[in-house]
Amino acid sequence: MNKKNSILKYFLTVIGHSIFWLVIYYFYAYFLGYGSSNTRYVNLFSGFLMPSTILISYFLIYYLIPNFLLTKKYKYFILYSIYTFIISVYVIILSILYGLIYSEGYKEFETVPLTKTLPFIVLGVYFVVLIVVSLSLVMHNYKSIVNNENLKNKILQTQLQIKDQELRFLKTQIHPHFLFNALNTIYGFALKKKDEAPEMILKLSNLLDYILYQIEKPQVLLMDEVNHLLDYVSLEKMRFHDTLAVETNIKVENPTIQIAPMLLIPFVENAFKHGDIIKGSLTVTIDVKTEEDMLFFTIENSSLKEHLKNKGIGLENIMKRLEMQYPNSHTLVTNQTANTFKVELTIRNFKYLKNE
Repeated sequence: MNKKNSILKYFLTVIGHSIFWLVIYYFYAYFLGYGSSNTRYVNLFSGFLMPSTILISYFLIYYLIPNFLLTKKYKYFILYSIYTFIISVYVIILSILYGLIYSEGYKEFETVPLTKTLPFIVLGVYFVVLIVVSLSLVMHNYKSIVNNENLKNKILQTQLQIKDQELRFLKTQIHPHFLFNALNTIYGFALKKKDEAPEMILKLSNLLDYILYQIEKPQVLLMDEVNHLLDYVSLEKMRFHDTLAVETNIKVENPTIQIAPMLLIPFVENAFKHGDIIKGSLTVTIDVKTEEDMLFFTIENSSLKEHLKNKGIGLENIMKRLEMQYPNSHTLVTNQTANTFKVELTIRNFKYLKNE
């Protein structure tokens, strides 16, 4: 396929060049014979100018300009251009003289064969050469712009692919320790034949479905995220028994608001993983609230200040996700006191996340 395209491209290029030089031939005939009725003489003489015009033009656009002007070797370009000008003047004059001699037999009595003098003929040739060089530079500039745009697009696509891969990795950063703990708890409940075991299995199944499949979507309903967050909390309540005190406050005005999946759950997981039991209880408070085009999410858990250094990489990962998915439209603030650790997340401009 590529070979066929190359052959077709070469064929079209040859046709294009042939048509262009045919137009130039008729330009010479019109330019040199304007006012003359001896068309045979003018046409024949114009033909003698074509080889020198083509030779000079192609030498400039295929050798001198690419090798010296476009590579910014300006001194050599100027020097070789002077040489080219001197030699080309000599070649043009030879072509003119040879054309005059060869066409002598086609003169008609009392008819002016050419209406232009030697200097005008030379200027006419250089006028054509100038047009060819100008078109060549315009085409080169156009190709450079197209190539630069293609290169930028390729770089952008590569960056997007890298960001997408990084985002997929960050989305899956719910720690496996939770799954092991939940399964161990379910196993213990099953051995004791407790009634909570089937409910735990169902909640864990729903949560795993959300983590493994819904995470592929760019956006999910905020209430879906909240409901799975609550399932997560329910599983942790069963595991912690009486040592866990959780308070949740959910106030979502618009149920059609969407959010990036697995954006809030890691905060909750971080609270359980790194929270401390103080006075016999691990306390966690979760607030989710929306107002017009803004989301307010706050989570606070009991935590000893001396354990601050053990917060892990969970928050770092979620901060990277926020930068990638909500650049310049979010605020994340963390605050550690003597006995609590608090995270406050605000996402602005939620209007574009609403279903149309």
